[in-house]
Amino acid sequence: MMGQRVAGILLHPTSLPHPGALGEPALRFLDLLAAAGARAWQMLPVVPPGPFDSPYAGRSAFAGDDRLIDLEWLAGRGWLDPREAMLEPCGEANRVDFHALRAARLPRLRSAFERFIAGGGSAALDAFSAAHPWLDDYALFEAVRELTGQPWWQWPPQFRVYPPDRPAPGTALAEEVQFQRFLQFVFDTQWQELREAARARGVLLIGDMPIFVDRDSADHWARRHLFLLDEAGNPAVVAGVPPDAFSDTGQRWGNPLYDWDAMRAEGYAWWVARFRRMLELFDAIRVDHFRGFVAAWHIPAAEPTAVNGRWVPGPGRELFDVLERELGRLPIIVEDLGIITDDVRALRDELGYPGMAVLQFAFGGDPNNPYLPRNQRENQVVYTGTHDNDTTLGWWSTLSEWERDNVRRELGIDGANIVDDMVRTAYESVAETAIIPMQDVLRLGSEHRMNFPGRAEGNWRWRFAWEQVQPDRLAWLAELAGRTGRARLA
Repeated sequence: MMGQRVAGILLHPTSLPHPGALGEPALRFLDLLAAAGARAWQMLPVVPPGPFDSPYAGRSAFAGDDRLIDLEWLAGRGWLDPREAMLEPCGEANRVDFHALRAARLPRLRSAFERFIAGGGSAALDAFSAAHPWLDDYALFEAVRELTGQPWWQWPPQFRVYPPDRPAPGTALAEEVQFQRFLQFVFDTQWQELREAARARGVLLIGDMPIFVDRDSADHWARRHLFLLDEAGNPAVVAGVPPDAFSDTGQRWGNPLYDWDAMRAEGYAWWVARFRRMLELFDAIRVDHFRGFVAAWHIPAAEPTAVNGRWVPGPGRELFDVLERELGRLPIIVEDLGIITDDVRALRDELGYPGMAVLQFAFGGDPNNPYLPRNQRENQVVYTGTHDNDTTLGWWSTLSEWERDNVRRELGIDGANIVDDMVRTAYESVAETAIIPMQDVLRLGSEHRMNFPGRAEGNWRWRFAWEQVQPDRLAWLAELAGRTGRARLA
């Protein structure tokens, strides 16, 4: 983005109408972006998801989500029978059934792996592993997890401890480790093809980096000394946020929290490697829960909610100075929503990273609200809403009449076309980047919401259908992008 006015769309790849997004479906969405005059595709984290399919509690900070692997791509390389690649979408009309999807895909992926190995693919896996130092631990973690069906702290002792016993050649475990390496090799190869296709179309890929990993993750299993644990080796405290507008009891995410002193002693090497990996995949990185680097909400592990916690200081600027010394200037977007204090704003501004402005949060009646259009800043990314918000149409339907009247007066509208009015307001903002969730591109209601913060189950499953995309809608967005100086460059 860097000084340019940009428009983009927020859509997680699992929301594409196809069971395996990194082939033709993703290319088709890039063409949709082009037709809409958009120059950025923002996604949620593409790591293997944790409990309840949440991409914000990943099983790895480095690996890719193998649910995105395109089976037809595998068939095109002779690793899968074309008939096996033809897989119907699993779930209801606008909701993915990830359990059914995995059950249908896994045998096909194993068949592709067997043909890949029979064709001499082992050398390619060895080369890929050598270039990605995180892969050995992750592949073993996933293999044991797959064969036991248990989280790592319930594994047999020879694998629960780290470093573990490595599997003997020819065993079922050794075979499963190779299969997990294969999945990451395929994910990465397909991803790099997607990135090249995006570059050819002038589209930036914006990734999302959760600040935390899940307890049942390869990183926590293999790097326990970097986390705050009790004497038994269990998390002493867990992450979350105190009560806020989303929840009266706060959000108890349950992720283990970092031992920043231990990370500092290692020169923040894990973070350097993590950001380096993100830069292999994306052109820009949205850093989720940025305030956690200044201070994180520490909840005693025994507490059932996030009410009883305390703010504990983090590394602050020191970490980002190390990152930029090692990796150069970082293309970061700061998630600075929620309870944001002056020291968090100061760090954001010292580093020069753009923050976020969410229009749905703007109209509570405070004339100094930073999300109001007149209070937004150039070095900022403006959204109608995010994955944590209701759709704009759903949001409008739940507002009180007083709140609706405030929106009408602030924007000078009658509210009859609220979605278009909010999109137009975002595009006309002084903020350099405007991102619109796909649900608002399609003018959808609350039944298409992606996530309900504080609710564990039933999230992340939304997907759209190509039939919902109307050419005149994309043309309207392209015209709006041109009029507001956000159009794609010729």
